[in-house]
Amino acid sequence: MKTIIKYYLFGLTICFCNFTLFAQNRNIDSLFILLKNDKTDTNKVNHLNTLCYEYSKIHVLDTALYYGNTALVLALTLNFKKGIANAYMRKGDAYLYQTNYNKALENWLPALKIEEELENKKGMESLLCNIGFIYDTQSNYPKALDYFLKALKVSEETGNKNTIAIILGNIGGIYKSQKDYSKAHEYFFNAFKTAKILGDKRIVAFAISNIGDIYDVKKKYPEAKDYYLKALKMTEEYGDKNKIASCLLALGNVNTKEEDYPKALDYYFKALKLAKAGGDKNIIASTTSLIGLLYIKTGKFKEAEKYLKNAIALEDSIGTLNELRLTEEYLSQLYDTTGRHKDALIHYKKATSIKDTLFSQEKNKDITRKEMNFEFDKKEAVTKAITEEKSQRQKIITWSIAFGLFLVAVFAGFVFRSLRVTRKQKKIIEVKSKETENQKKIIEEKQKEILDSINYAKRIQLAMLPHLEEIWVAFPESFILFKPKDIVSGDFYFFHKNNQSVFIAVADCTGHGVPGAFMSMVGAGKLNDSVSQTTETSAILSLLNKGIKTALKQTDGEKSTRDGMDIALCSVDIENRLVKYAGANRPLWIIRKGQTDVEEIKATKTAIGGLTADTQHFDTHELKLQQGDTFYICTDGYADQFGGQTGKKLMTKKFKEILLEIQSKPMKEQEQYLDNFIEKWKAGTEQVDDILVIGIRL
Repeated sequence: MKTIIKYYLFGLTICFCNFTLFAQNRNIDSLFILLKNDKTDTNKVNHLNTLCYEYSKIHVLDTALYYGNTALVLALTLNFKKGIANAYMRKGDAYLYQTNYNKALENWLPALKIEEELENKKGMESLLCNIGFIYDTQSNYPKALDYFLKALKVSEETGNKNTIAIILGNIGGIYKSQKDYSKAHEYFFNAFKTAKILGDKRIVAFAISNIGDIYDVKKKYPEAKDYYLKALKMTEEYGDKNKIASCLLALGNVNTKEEDYPKALDYYFKALKLAKAGGDKNIIASTTSLIGLLYIKTGKFKEAEKYLKNAIALEDSIGTLNELRLTEEYLSQLYDTTGRHKDALIHYKKATSIKDTLFSQEKNKDITRKEMNFEFDKKEAVTKAITEEKSQRQKIITWSIAFGLFLVAVFAGFVFRSLRVTRKQKKIIEVKSKETENQKKIIEEKQKEILDSINYAKRIQLAMLPHLEEIWVAFPESFILFKPKDIVSGDFYFFHKNNQSVFIAVADCTGHGVPGAFMSMVGAGKLNDSVSQTTETSAILSLLNKGIKTALKQTDGEKSTRDGMDIALCSVDIENRLVKYAGANRPLWIIRKGQTDVEEIKATKTAIGGLTADTQHFDTHELKLQQGDTFYICTDGYADQFGGQTGKKLMTKKFKEILLEIQSKPMKEQEQYLDNFIEKWKAGTEQVDDILVIGIRL
C-alpha cells in the first residue's frame, strides 16, 4: 500500500512539473486585457491556450476546457498547427487534473503527432513523459516504459538535464513496479546524481526515497531507514506537507516490519497529521488503515475497529479499490480474532468481491484502443509478417481454443440473457400483489433453463479436464477433491504424461462460476500448449504466462484485462521419486513418512497473466522423496472456507493439521475425510470459493 501511494504522489507532481515547461507566465486578468485587443489570429489562439492552463492550475476545470475548446476551434480555422497542438495539450492537462485519464490521452496523442510533424522536441519531450505517466497509473508498465524511454532519448538530444532527472526517476519507478530491483536502483541512483548536480531538492528527495524502497523490499531495513530519513530531511527543507507525510509513512512501515510498534505508531500519527494538513486523501486513508492494522497487532481491538472503519469510508469515497480491499481484509481479520465470525465473513466477502472487480475491470480498454489507432500504420506491416510466420500447429491450437471459447461465450450470453429475463419477471411478481400461477410457472421454467444451461456447461468443463483413470494409473495412491462453488469452476486440474515425466497441476483462475470457467478453458489450453514445448517446470510457467497474456491481449490489445491465475505445477519422475515443482502464488506441501510436520515449498510471489511482466521468471525446486512420502497441491478455497461452530475461517494452519491427522489413511480415504470435514465445517454456510485439493503418495 505504501509504495503505490508514495510513487503516485511523486509521479503526479513530476508530471505536473513537466506541464509547466511551455506555459506562459501571465495571470488571468492580464490575459483578458490582451484578448480584448486581439485580432482573430494566432496571438488570440496562444492567449486562449494560456487561459486554459491558468484555469486548470486553480482547478476551475469547466472554464479551462471552455477556453481550450475555443482555442482549438480557432486554431483549426487558421490551420495554426502549433496552436492546435497546444490546445490539445492544455485540454489534456485539464482532464488530468480531473483524473480523467482516458480524456487526457485522447487529447495528448494527437498533440504528440503534430509535435512530431513539427519536429518540436520540447513539445514531444513533455507529451511523451505525460503519456508514460498515464500508462503507469493504469499499471500498463511495458507501455509506460516505452514512452518514458522515448522521452529520455528526446531529452538527451535537447540536453534538458532537469527533465532527464525526472524521467530517470520515472523509469526507475516502472522497474520497481515490475520487481526488477537492480534496474530500478540503477535508474534511481542516476536520477539522484543528475538532480544533485542541478540542485533540485524535490527530485533528489524523490530519488532518495525510492532507493529506500528498494532496500525495503530487499528487507535491508537499516539502509532503507537511512535513505527515508535523508529524504525526510530534504522534503522538510522545501516544506511540502504531503511529501513529508509520505516519508513518515515509509518510516512507519519499516519500523512495523522490525516490530518496533511504538515508533511505527509515532511515525504514522505524524504522517496522518501532516496529510490532513496537506489535504492528500490517499495518504490519509492509507495511514488510517495501517494504524488500524498496527492496533490489531498490539491487541487494541476497539481502536483498530475505529481506524479501519474510518479508512474504509474514505477509501470508498475516493475509489482506491485495492487499498479498500486490503482494509476490508484487515477488518475481517480483526473480527475473526475477536470471535465476531459473522462480521468476519461479511467483510471477507466484501474483500473477495473487490478483488474480483479489480481483476475484471477493463480500465485500459479505451486507452489501448486510442493508441492503437495512432500507431496502426506503424504496426500493421509487423503484425502481418508475424502472423504469416505462425506454424500450422499453432493455428490448429488457436482455432480449437477459439471455438471452445465461442461455445462458452454463446452459452454465457444465453445464461445472462435468461438471468435478465428472470430478474425482470421476479420484480413484476414482487410489485404486483396478485400473480397468476401461470407467471410462477414461467419463472420456474426459466430458472430450470438457466440451471440446465449451467449444468450443460459443467459437462463441457468436465469433458475438458483429464480423465481420473489416467491419473490413477500413473499415481495409484492419489486423490483429487474438486468442489466448484457455482456448478462450474474457475479452478481446474491438469495432467500430462511423456516419456520422461508425469505432470500434475492445480490452477486457480480469476473469479468463479461462468466467468471463472471461461478463464479455466483458456488456461488449460495454454498450459497444454506450454507442456508440449518444454519439460522444465520453470519454463512451462513462463510460457504459460506469455500465452495467457497473448490470448487475452493483455499488452496491446483492445480487450485487455487483468485476468490471470495462480498455479502449482509438479513434474514427477515416478521411478526415481524425483519431483520438480514451480508455482505462482500456490505452494507445494510435503509430509514425509513418519514425520509430524508439513514441509512447505513456497511459490514465486506473482500470478500468471494480468500485470505480470512477460519476462517473469518462476523458480523451480527439485525434491527427492522416499517411498511413503506424500505431497499436496491445492487452491486456496479449502483453507478460506468459513464455518465451524463459531463461523470462523478454516485457515491454512488448521488445514495442515488435518492433513497430518489423516496421514495413516489411504489416499482415497483421505479424500473422503476431507470432503466430509469441509461439508460439516460449512454447516449451512455459503461456500465462498471453488475448492481443489490433490494428494499423491509415492
